[in-house]
Amino acid sequence: MTETKFDVGMTCEGCANAVKRILGKVEGVSDIKTNVEAKTVVVTHSDSVSKQDMLEKLQKWSQASGKSVALAS
Repeated sequence: MTETKFDVGMTCEGCANAVKRILGKVEGVSDIKTNVEAKTVVVTHSDSVSKQDMLEKLQKWSQASGKSVALAS
C-alpha cells in the first residue's frame, strides 16, 4: 500500500466529506484521512492507483467549490 498526501483548502467537515466521497469511489483506495485544520488529506491506496488520477478528480471538485487542491510535496 502507498500513501499519497494532498493539500486541500477544506474549511469544514462538509468539504472533508465531499473529498472522502470523491476519493472513496476510486478503485484501490483503502483509507482516507482528512484533517480540516491542517487542510490535508492522506490517501492509502494500492500501487495501481494513479496520484494524477486522484488529483484530477479532486480538481473537478476544486473548480466547483472554489477550494484549492494540490499534491503535497
